[in-house]
Amino acid sequence: MHSPELLKGTLQTIILKLLADNGKMYGYEITQKVKDLSDKSLQLTEGSLYPTLHKLEAEGLLKTEKVSMGKRVRKYYFLTPLGESTSIQKIQDFEAFMKTMFQVLQLSPKLA
Repeated sequence: MHSPELLKGTLQTIILKLLADNGKMYGYEITQKVKDLSDKSLQLTEGSLYPTLHKLEAEGLLKTEKVSMGKRVRKYYFLTPLGESTSIQKIQDFEAFMKTMFQVLQLSPKLA
């Protein structure tokens, strides 16, 4: 597991990137995708995910769509055009930040 502080600083970028790559997703689906992609190193809680989703929606980066699934209603999130451009910018900013951190900490990037 990684530090919650590190995750908090990158959560918006993670969510925007997932939605850019996958179209619309619902909350639990986002948590599972992050868990799978990180080999269980990152585990989002409802307490961190939903406030971030609501903030992104309030900023006009996300829209929602409610879909009935039998007796349940699932709320899907998807990017607005502003969200799409913001996603690209946040990813570029994060890449530049990581490059700077590698330089400051004198680390060599490990290639996967």
